[in-house]
Parts: sequence; C-alpha cells; structure tokens
Amino acid sequence: MGMARKQARFLRRWRWGRWALLLLVPLCLLNLAVAFFGNSLVFPLSPFFLHNKVTALARYAWHRPHCLFAGHAGLDAEIARAERKHRLPRGLLDAIIQVESNGRVHRISAAGAMGPGQLTPTTARQLGVADPFDPAAAVDGCARYLAAQLASFRDVRLAVAAYNAGPGAITNRMIPQNGETECYVRKVMTMFEANHRARAATLASR
Repeated sequence: MGMARKQARFLRRWRWGRWALLLLVPLCLLNLAVAFFGNSLVFPLSPFFLHNKVTALARYAWHRPHCLFAGHAGLDAEIARAERKHRLPRGLLDAIIQVESNGRVHRISAAGAMGPGQLTPTTARQLGVADPFDPAAAVDGCARYLAAQLASFRDVRLAVAAYNAGPGAITNRMIPQNGETECYVRKVMTMFEANHRARAATLASR
C-alpha cells in the first residue's frame, strides 16, 4: 500500500512537472530569442510583455531579409532630417535615440519595444510605422511622436518624460517618479546638453 501511494505521488508530480516544462520551454525560447536578435538583456523566464515580444520578433523576421544585402544608411542624416522637418530642438531626437537604443537599428527591448527609437507595437501602429526597424520610417515616427509631446506640454523635460512613460503618465506637469522615467529624463537631458555643447564648439572652431 505504501509503495502504491509513492507511485501515485510520483505520477502526480511527473504530470505537474511535464505541464510546467511545456509552459516554461516556449517562454524561455521566446525571451532568449529577444535577447539574441534584439541585442538586449532579458530574463529567460520573464512572463511580461509576451505579446509585444512576439510581435517584435515577427516584425524583425519580416524586416531582416530586406536589409541583409542592402544594409542601412547612417542614422545621423535621418535624425537631422527629422529634427528639421518636425521643428524639434537640434540634438534632442538624437539624445533620445542614443539613450533608447544607442543608435542600434535592430534593437528589441525586454518589453518588446523596437528599433532605434524603441517604439512599442501599439505606438508604432498609432504612428503608422509599418516597419519600426527601418531607419527612415522609425526615426520619422519617433520625431512625430516627440513633436506631439512638445506641442502638448510645451516643456522639453516633460516631453521627454512623456516619450518614455506615455502622455497619460504626466499629471500636474510633473515628471513621474516611478524609478525609471526620472532617470531616463536625466540621461536624455545630459546627452542633449552634450550635443548642444559639441555643436557650439564645432561652430566656434570654424
């Protein structure tokens, strides 16, 4: 009787273990794929942002054959063009893209955000950006989104905060203190100011 109970207990544990394995293996593979193809750090068993991650990998798989042979032009020209087109402060969009992705066109974040400006699938769809990994489309979409935040808040720091956390997170004209956005704003503003100083030094040396 004791042996029968042990066998029954073992079978129950095996069934639960098998189901756990069936759930965890795809989860682990998804996160590892995001880490590998998106050049980012992702906890292999992270259960968060699964839909975004699947969407990002699908967009990446669709995009990658198009640029394997043709490649991409540098981001600097696209950023400068977008800043002029959407009347952004010079160097601000560049600062955001550097903080978001360090200028990596094929970046996928642990939250499934895509491309140089780290557009989420929802934001990319709202902006009409069909391919967030295409530099021209992605940079222009990011510039339009940033310009909309500047027009709404009329403050560079609040616009940068809204780019990171979403405009709905900005209440009472305050930067959200959520442990991420305030650090993000500091990084972008530091980069923005560095861009401004570098441009001023270049002009002074001419």
